[in-house]
Amino acid sequence: MTSRDVRNISRDDLREKARMIRLETLRLTDICGSGHYGSAFSMAELVAALYYQFLHVNSNEPQWSHRDRFTMGKGHAAIGLFPVLADLGFFAEDWLDTYTRFGSPLGDHPDMKKVPGVDFSSGSIGHNLSVSVGMALGLKRKDSPARTVCLMGDGEQTEGQIWEAAISAGHWGLDNLIGIVDINQAGSDGHPQDTMKTEPLAAKWEAFGWRVLTLEDGHDLEAVSDILNLALNSPDGRPTCVLAYTVAGKGVSFMEGGWEWHLGFLGPKDLERAYAEVMEGTIG
Repeated sequence: MTSRDVRNISRDDLREKARMIRLETLRLTDICGSGHYGSAFSMAELVAALYYQFLHVNSNEPQWSHRDRFTMGKGHAAIGLFPVLADLGFFAEDWLDTYTRFGSPLGDHPDMKKVPGVDFSSGSIGHNLSVSVGMALGLKRKDSPARTVCLMGDGEQTEGQIWEAAISAGHWGLDNLIGIVDINQAGSDGHPQDTMKTEPLAAKWEAFGWRVLTLEDGHDLEAVSDILNLALNSPDGRPTCVLAYTVAGKGVSFMEGGWEWHLGFLGPKDLERAYAEVMEGTIG
Protein backbone atom coordinates (compact mmCIF):
# COMPACT_ATOMS: atom_id res chain seq x y z
CA MET A 1 0.00 0.00 0.00
CA THR A 2 1.22 3.51 -0.83
CA SER A 3 0.87 6.25 1.79
CA ARG A 4 -1.16 9.29 0.79
CA ASP A 5 -1.02 12.92 1.87
CA VAL A 6 -2.75 13.95 5.07
CA ARG A 7 -4.65 17.24 4.88
CA ASN A 8 -3.83 19.91 7.43
CA ILE A 9 -6.98 20.66 9.42
CA SER A 10 -7.01 21.98 12.96
CA ARG A 11 -8.46 20.08 15.87
CA ASP A 12 -10.96 22.91 16.37
CA ASP A 13 -12.14 22.64 12.77
CA LEU A 14 -12.52 18.86 13.07
CA ARG A 15 -14.50 19.40 16.27
CA GLU A 16 -16.88 21.69 14.38
CA LYS A 17 -17.32 19.10 11.61
CA ALA A 18 -18.23 16.48 14.21
CA ARG A 19 -20.66 18.96 15.78
CA MET A 20 -22.21 19.49 12.35
CA ILE A 21 -22.73 15.73 12.02
CA ARG A 22 -24.60 15.64 15.33
CA LEU A 23 -26.71 18.73 14.61
CA GLU A 24 -27.71 17.46 11.19
CA THR A 25 -28.50 14.03 12.62
CA LEU A 26 -30.93 15.70 15.01
CA ARG A 27 -32.47 17.75 12.20
CA LEU A 28 -32.79 14.89 9.72
CA THR A 29 -34.27 12.60 12.34
CA ASP A 30 -36.88 15.26 13.03
CA ILE A 31 -37.70 15.29 9.29
CA CYS A 32 -37.89 11.50 9.13
CA GLY A 33 -39.72 10.88 12.39
CA SER A 34 -37.18 8.26 13.46
CA GLY A 35 -33.41 7.95 13.44
CA HIS A 36 -30.30 6.22 14.73
CA TYR A 37 -28.99 8.82 17.15
CA GLY A 38 -26.71 6.51 19.11
CA SER A 39 -24.81 5.09 16.14
CA ALA A 40 -24.42 8.40 14.31
CA PHE A 41 -23.20 10.25 17.41
CA SER A 42 -20.70 7.54 18.36
CA MET A 43 -18.98 7.68 14.97
CA ALA A 44 -18.96 11.48 14.52
CA GLU A 45 -15.28 12.08 15.29
CA LEU A 46 -14.21 9.02 13.28
CA VAL A 47 -16.12 10.12 10.18
CA ALA A 48 -15.02 13.74 10.51
CA ALA A 49 -11.35 12.78 10.69
CA LEU A 50 -11.64 10.28 7.84
CA TYR A 51 -13.31 12.62 5.37
CA TYR A 52 -11.73 15.95 6.23
CA GLN A 53 -8.22 14.76 7.01
CA PHE A 54 -7.41 11.41 5.42
CA LEU A 55 -9.60 10.03 2.65
CA HIS A 56 -8.69 11.00 -0.91
CA VAL A 57 -12.00 11.55 -2.67
CA ASN A 58 -13.15 14.00 -5.33
CA SER A 59 -16.65 15.46 -5.30
CA ASN A 60 -16.14 16.70 -8.87
CA GLU A 61 -15.35 13.15 -9.99
CA PRO A 62 -17.15 10.75 -7.63
CA GLN A 63 -16.06 7.70 -9.65
CA TRP A 64 -12.37 8.70 -9.80
CA SER A 65 -10.56 5.37 -10.16
CA HIS A 66 -7.90 6.14 -7.54
CA ARG A 67 -10.24 7.45 -4.87
CA ASP A 68 -10.17 5.88 -1.43
CA ARG A 69 -13.24 3.73 -0.88
CA PHE A 70 -15.45 3.96 2.19
CA THR A 71 -18.13 1.42 3.03
CA MET A 72 -20.51 1.32 5.98
CA GLY A 73 -21.19 -2.03 7.55
CA LYS A 74 -23.28 -0.08 10.07
CA GLY A 75 -25.25 1.49 7.24
CA HIS A 76 -28.13 2.49 9.50
CA ALA A 77 -25.85 5.35 10.64
CA ALA A 78 -25.83 6.90 7.15
CA ILE A 79 -27.80 9.80 8.61
CA GLY A 80 -24.44 10.93 9.99
CA LEU A 81 -22.61 10.43 6.68
CA PHE A 82 -24.95 12.29 4.33
CA PRO A 83 -24.27 15.73 5.88
CA VAL A 84 -20.54 15.21 5.28
CA LEU A 85 -21.03 14.25 1.63
CA ALA A 86 -23.23 17.31 1.12
CA ASP A 87 -20.71 19.55 2.88
CA LEU A 88 -17.96 18.25 0.59
CA GLY A 89 -20.07 18.97 -2.50
CA PHE A 90 -21.01 15.48 -3.64
CA PHE A 91 -24.62 16.63 -3.88
CA ALA A 92 -26.65 19.75 -3.18
CA GLU A 93 -27.19 20.50 0.50
CA ASP A 94 -30.93 20.91 -0.05
CA TRP A 95 -31.10 17.15 -0.69
CA LEU A 96 -30.77 16.80 3.08
CA ASP A 97 -34.13 18.53 3.51
CA THR A 98 -35.77 15.61 1.68
CA TYR A 99 -34.22 12.86 3.83
CA THR A 100 -36.36 9.68 3.59
CA ARG A 101 -39.22 11.57 1.92
CA PHE A 102 -40.93 9.99 -1.09
CA GLY A 103 -38.67 10.26 -4.13
CA SER A 104 -35.59 11.35 -2.18
CA PRO A 105 -32.26 9.66 -3.02
CA LEU A 106 -31.40 9.74 0.68
CA GLY A 107 -32.79 6.79 2.56
CA ASP A 108 -32.18 5.18 5.92
CA HIS A 109 -29.24 3.27 4.37
CA PRO A 110 -26.81 4.58 1.71
CA ASP A 111 -27.59 3.66 -1.92
CA MET A 112 -24.63 3.71 -4.33
CA LYS A 113 -26.96 4.03 -7.32
CA LYS A 114 -28.62 7.20 -5.99
CA VAL A 115 -26.10 9.02 -3.81
CA PRO A 116 -22.84 10.40 -5.28
CA GLY A 117 -19.92 9.61 -2.99
CA VAL A 118 -21.38 6.34 -1.73
CA ASP A 119 -19.19 3.41 -2.79
CA PHE A 120 -21.53 0.55 -1.88
CA SER A 121 -25.10 0.14 -0.74
CA SER A 122 -25.86 -1.11 2.74
CA GLY A 123 -28.82 -2.99 4.09
CA SER A 124 -28.26 -6.34 5.75
CA ILE A 125 -25.69 -5.79 8.46
CA GLY A 126 -22.42 -7.66 8.05
CA HIS A 127 -21.83 -7.82 4.30
CA ASN A 128 -19.84 -4.67 3.61
CA LEU A 129 -16.51 -6.07 4.84
CA SER A 130 -16.79 -8.76 2.16
CA VAL A 131 -17.37 -6.03 -0.43
CA SER A 132 -14.42 -4.09 0.96
CA VAL A 133 -12.15 -7.14 0.62
CA GLY A 134 -13.10 -7.37 -3.05
CA MET A 135 -12.45 -3.66 -3.55
CA ALA A 136 -9.08 -3.80 -1.82
CA LEU A 137 -8.00 -6.87 -3.77
CA GLY A 138 -9.02 -5.27 -7.06
CA LEU A 139 -7.19 -2.03 -6.23
CA LYS A 140 -4.05 -3.89 -5.24
CA ARG A 141 -4.01 -5.87 -8.50
CA LYS A 142 -4.32 -2.60 -10.42
CA ASP A 143 -1.40 -1.11 -8.44
CA SER A 144 -3.68 1.70 -7.30
CA PRO A 145 -2.65 3.90 -4.35
CA ALA A 146 -6.28 3.86 -3.15
CA ARG A 147 -7.26 2.39 0.19
CA THR A 148 -10.51 0.83 1.35
CA VAL A 149 -12.02 1.63 4.74
CA CYS A 150 -14.95 -0.30 6.18
CA LEU A 151 -16.72 1.07 9.26
CA MET A 152 -18.46 -1.65 11.27
CA GLY A 153 -20.44 -1.82 14.49
CA ASP A 154 -19.59 -3.97 17.50
CA GLY A 155 -22.93 -5.77 17.29
CA GLU A 156 -22.07 -6.58 13.69
CA GLN A 157 -19.17 -8.74 14.89
CA THR A 158 -21.61 -11.58 15.50
CA GLU A 159 -22.14 -12.00 11.75
CA GLY A 160 -20.40 -15.03 10.26
CA GLN A 161 -19.76 -13.20 7.01
CA ILE A 162 -17.51 -10.75 8.86
CA TRP A 163 -15.12 -13.55 9.74
CA GLU A 164 -15.20 -15.15 6.30
CA ALA A 165 -14.15 -11.77 4.91
CA ALA A 166 -11.56 -11.28 7.65
CA ILE A 167 -9.78 -14.56 7.00
CA SER A 168 -9.73 -13.84 3.26
CA ALA A 169 -8.20 -10.39 3.78
CA GLY A 170 -5.52 -11.86 6.03
CA HIS A 171 -4.76 -14.61 3.53
CA TRP A 172 -4.22 -12.12 0.71
CA GLY A 173 -2.26 -9.66 2.84
CA LEU A 174 -4.51 -6.72 1.98
CA ASP A 175 -2.56 -3.93 3.62
CA ASN A 176 -4.73 -1.43 1.71
CA LEU A 177 -7.77 -2.50 3.74
CA ILE A 178 -8.67 -0.86 7.04
CA GLY A 179 -11.55 -2.05 9.15
CA ILE A 180 -12.85 0.17 11.93
CA VAL A 181 -15.08 -1.33 14.61
CA ASP A 182 -17.15 1.33 16.38
CA ILE A 183 -17.42 -0.24 19.83
CA ASN A 184 -20.20 1.88 21.29
CA GLN A 185 -21.57 -1.03 23.34
CA ALA A 186 -25.15 -0.40 22.29
CA GLY A 187 -27.23 -2.38 19.83
CA SER A 188 -30.89 -2.63 18.97
CA ASP A 189 -31.36 -5.40 21.57
CA GLY A 190 -29.12 -4.04 24.32
CA HIS A 191 -25.43 -4.48 25.10
CA PRO A 192 -23.87 -6.49 22.24
CA GLN A 193 -21.91 -8.70 24.65
CA ASP A 194 -25.18 -9.74 26.28
CA THR A 195 -26.62 -10.65 22.89
CA MET A 196 -23.56 -12.62 21.76
CA LYS A 197 -20.15 -12.61 23.41
CA THR A 198 -17.56 -11.65 20.81
CA GLU A 199 -14.73 -10.57 23.08
CA PRO A 200 -11.77 -10.74 23.03
CA LEU A 201 -12.05 -8.98 19.68
CA ALA A 202 -8.37 -8.03 19.43
CA ALA A 203 -7.25 -11.64 19.73
CA LYS A 204 -9.81 -12.77 17.17
CA TRP A 205 -8.80 -10.21 14.54
CA GLU A 206 -5.12 -10.95 15.13
CA ALA A 207 -5.78 -14.68 14.74
CA PHE A 208 -7.31 -13.97 11.34
CA GLY A 209 -4.12 -12.26 10.19
CA TRP A 210 -4.85 -8.61 10.89
CA ARG A 211 -2.82 -5.94 12.62
CA VAL A 212 -4.94 -4.57 15.47
CA LEU A 213 -4.78 -0.98 16.72
CA THR A 214 -6.77 0.05 19.79
CA LEU A 215 -8.30 3.51 20.04
CA GLU A 216 -9.20 3.91 23.69
CA ASP A 217 -11.27 7.07 23.17
CA GLY A 218 -12.91 7.42 19.77
CA HIS A 219 -13.98 10.97 20.63
CA ASP A 220 -10.49 12.32 21.38
CA LEU A 221 -9.64 13.90 18.04
CA GLU A 222 -5.88 13.91 18.64
CA ALA A 223 -5.95 10.17 19.37
CA VAL A 224 -8.35 9.54 16.48
CA SER A 225 -6.03 11.33 14.04
CA ASP A 226 -2.94 9.52 15.31
CA ILE A 227 -4.47 6.05 15.08
CA LEU A 228 -6.08 6.64 11.69
CA ASN A 229 -2.82 8.00 10.31
CA LEU A 230 -1.01 4.88 11.49
CA ALA A 231 -3.72 2.60 10.10
CA LEU A 232 -3.91 4.31 6.72
CA ASN A 233 -0.34 5.35 6.10
CA SER A 234 1.95 2.85 7.85
CA PRO A 235 1.22 -0.56 6.30
CA ASP A 236 3.01 -3.67 7.55
CA GLY A 237 1.84 -6.23 4.98
CA ARG A 238 -1.45 -7.03 6.71
CA PRO A 239 -4.93 -5.54 6.77
CA THR A 240 -5.52 -3.32 9.79
CA CYS A 241 -8.41 -3.37 12.24
CA VAL A 242 -8.95 -0.32 14.46
CA LEU A 243 -10.94 -1.13 17.59
CA ALA A 244 -12.45 2.26 18.41
CA TYR A 245 -14.09 2.55 21.83
CA THR A 246 -16.84 5.15 21.70
CA VAL A 247 -20.00 6.15 23.54
CA ALA A 248 -23.40 5.65 21.97
CA GLY A 249 -25.28 8.95 21.81
CA LYS A 250 -22.13 10.91 22.67
CA GLY A 251 -22.87 14.62 23.02
CA VAL A 252 -26.39 14.42 24.45
CA SER A 253 -26.35 13.56 28.16
CA PHE A 254 -29.63 11.65 28.34
CA MET A 255 -28.63 9.47 25.37
CA GLU A 256 -25.05 8.67 26.27
CA GLY A 257 -24.32 5.00 26.84
CA GLY A 258 -27.91 3.88 26.45
CA TRP A 259 -28.95 1.29 23.89
CA GLU A 260 -32.50 2.69 24.04
CA TRP A 261 -31.39 5.53 21.74
CA HIS A 262 -30.02 3.20 19.08
CA LEU A 263 -33.24 4.16 17.28
CA GLY A 264 -35.67 6.79 18.44
CA PHE A 265 -37.39 10.13 18.02
CA LEU A 266 -37.32 13.25 20.18
CA GLY A 267 -40.28 15.37 21.14
CA PRO A 268 -40.00 19.18 20.92
CA LYS A 269 -38.65 19.81 24.45
CA ASP A 270 -36.08 17.01 24.32
CA LEU A 271 -35.04 18.05 20.81
CA GLU A 272 -34.43 21.61 22.02
CA ARG A 273 -32.38 20.27 24.91
CA ALA A 274 -30.36 18.02 22.59
CA TYR A 275 -29.60 20.90 20.22
CA ALA A 276 -28.43 23.04 23.13
CA GLU A 277 -26.14 20.33 24.51
CA VAL A 278 -24.55 19.65 21.13
CA MET A 279 -24.02 23.38 20.53
CA GLU A 280 -22.46 23.89 23.95
CA GLY A 281 -20.38 20.70 23.97
CA THR A 282 -16.60 20.57 23.50
CA ILE A 283 -16.08 16.95 22.49
CA GLY A 284 -12.72 16.14 20.98
